[in-house]
Amino acid sequence: MDSGNLIRPDRNAEKLELQTHDIGRQYRLDPDFQFQSQNSIREYWSILLKRKMVVIAPAIILVTLAAIASMRATPIYDALGRVSIHREGSGLAAFKEGSVDMTQEDYDPTIALETQTRVLESDSLALQVVKRLHLDKNVKFAGPAANDKEKKTLQGPAQFSPNEETSLIDGFKGSLAVKNIPNTRLLEIHFKNQDPRLAAEIVNTLIAEYIEQNIKTKYDATMQASEWLTNQLADLQIKVESSQKKLVQYQQENGILGGDEKQNIIVAKLEDLNKQLTDAETDRIRKDSLYRQTLSANPENAIPAPQNATLLKLHDQELEVQKQYSQATLQFGPSYPKVVELENQLKQIQAATQAEVKKASRDIQGEYMTAVGREKMLRKAFEEQKQQANLLNQRAIQYSLLKRDADSNRQLYEGLLQRLKEAGMSAGLKSSNIQIVDPARVPTVPFSPNIPRNIELALMLGLGCGVAVAFVLEALDQTVHTAEQAEMISSLPSLGMVPLFRDRSLTNKYFTLAAKNDSASREVVALTHPKSEAAEAYRALRTSILLAGGTTPQVLLITSPLPQEGKTTTCVNCGIMLAQQGRRVLLVDGDLRRPSVHLRLKIQNKRGLTSILTGAATAADCIVDYPNVPNLSVLTAGPSPPRPAELLGSEKISILLEQWRKEYDHILIDTPPALSVTDAVLLSPKTDRVVLVIRAGQTTKGALSRARDLLMQVNAQVLGIVVNAVDLNAPQYYYYSYGSSHRGYYSDDTRANTKST
Repeated sequence: MDSGNLIRPDRNAEKLELQTHDIGRQYRLDPDFQFQSQNSIREYWSILLKRKMVVIAPAIILVTLAAIASMRATPIYDALGRVSIHREGSGLAAFKEGSVDMTQEDYDPTIALETQTRVLESDSLALQVVKRLHLDKNVKFAGPAANDKEKKTLQGPAQFSPNEETSLIDGFKGSLAVKNIPNTRLLEIHFKNQDPRLAAEIVNTLIAEYIEQNIKTKYDATMQASEWLTNQLADLQIKVESSQKKLVQYQQENGILGGDEKQNIIVAKLEDLNKQLTDAETDRIRKDSLYRQTLSANPENAIPAPQNATLLKLHDQELEVQKQYSQATLQFGPSYPKVVELENQLKQIQAATQAEVKKASRDIQGEYMTAVGREKMLRKAFEEQKQQANLLNQRAIQYSLLKRDADSNRQLYEGLLQRLKEAGMSAGLKSSNIQIVDPARVPTVPFSPNIPRNIELALMLGLGCGVAVAFVLEALDQTVHTAEQAEMISSLPSLGMVPLFRDRSLTNKYFTLAAKNDSASREVVALTHPKSEAAEAYRALRTSILLAGGTTPQVLLITSPLPQEGKTTTCVNCGIMLAQQGRRVLLVDGDLRRPSVHLRLKIQNKRGLTSILTGAATAADCIVDYPNVPNLSVLTAGPSPPRPAELLGSEKISILLEQWRKEYDHILIDTPPALSVTDAVLLSPKTDRVVLVIRAGQTTKGALSRARDLLMQVNAQVLGIVVNAVDLNAPQYYYYSYGSSHRGYYSDDTRANTKST
């Protein structure tokens, strides 16, 4: 890469920031990494495996406690009996006519069964069972208080003080349970006690007392109804006789023959007059119309057809004579005798016509007057008959009241008499709508303690608590463990993961004479263990660096948020891997405060970068070729300067980088942690890309976010994140291809060619 591609702070900052974000966005949109935005079931399972002891410990403790408590508990037996509650018939005193039968029309089986459940759980029934079985003297029911009770000699039925009664009832109901089986009319009666025989006996006794109480309740209700009916019948009989007498007397006094208006003569006559009056009004209206037409200019139009026949005949004669007269006049003249005769004949016909019209008009007038008179007569008769009908209606009101009262009293009397007969027949019957389906049998297996169920519940509770604690601890853990977490927190791509290196052999062909306990030199796995998992991880990291971002970076700055996160080890191994690929690589130790590159590579640090920046030496004097790796040159940090930040931020470092770009394919700069000092932040804009190294399980989320923000603020192009010291045996990395089945691909055979990629 030529010097023109160098990213400087004075370039377009906005363009640089967009390019940096584009890298992360392109990476996030990769379908292979869509899972980073959500926690998968596999991640949850990894959390549980990682904290398996936290999950298992509460379960073991609770299961142990539950087993001990269950084995030491007193066995409790549960006796079970079943009864069916059938629908009751209508009550003895219920009315079938004129009233609503509540038991037939408003019967709700749910309410009925709930009511019977409460009856079985009632205090009175519980006390009856206690007295019948003398449970107050039974040690297995009343406990130690029964011994004191047996010492007392009581004559007659047992008597209890209020406190004793309350205690016995509470103890009885505490062991009793009545359940309704859904969609049935069955009730289950449970009673728990340490004595199985006593529990079964109590259930059967309770059922017997319940049935007896049900029968007795019905018998008492029947007898009460019978007694009430007897008293009511005597009063009703008097009322019936009195109301009937009043009705007959009123009929006789007012001459009412019957209560039906259709059979009443006055009403029938009124209807007949009304019909005649209507017909008379219609006839009068029609004749009035004819009469008025006779008074008009053309009375002939009002004459009906039967009376108009004569007029029609006269009109025909008049037309015929008129025709003859006209012809004779034209032929002979008006003085001709024939003409005169026809003229006289015409006048006679016209006079006869007028006389006939007057006669017909007088007839119409007479008929009209007759119709008017008939209408008046019928109206008068109708009004008189209506007055008589109104008087009859007034009398009928009182008559209807008396008749209704007499009928009501008679019906009520007959109904009560029928109920009294039914009550008398049913009083001695002890029928019940309760049927015993299953009497209680002596249980053979204790209900409690249920050791398998208790252990199962304890196991479930313990596992639930353990899982909750595990997820709480995971939520409180602020360190970064996986590459997915690092990507989600920083929005930067993950370049690779470097596994935690465990040295199984301290011999290698490059350090046969080196100190075998020198941990710094053994961290250069690219040389010491070229076929190890860590070495393969650095090769993968080399590939990611060369291909990520679209262009191969020439100047690469490697830093970390905090110390002891493996940035120097990563820088050294990456430099070796790039050099083994045949590229000219310059490895620069930019950590002027705590330099360690020379310790990793076992070279001297008398002169270095500080010597060049201070002018004490030239770059050619300080840069050395590393003998064990061709194409790899190293520039150590040199003596520690008093103000390292000023040296790294000077313009001279930019000049050096421009010069080295022409001489080397890649320049790798190891810098101090970004959050500890400002050296890495000052130097990052002068490089092409920045690699941020974090340590799994040590770097916190806040440190990673803060380091990214500091680099972004100075427009540094962060290439991505390297997760260092990853324990591939941890559960969260189980799905990586580093499992035990893949160990055969890696070997610590140090005789392999270190230049192989």
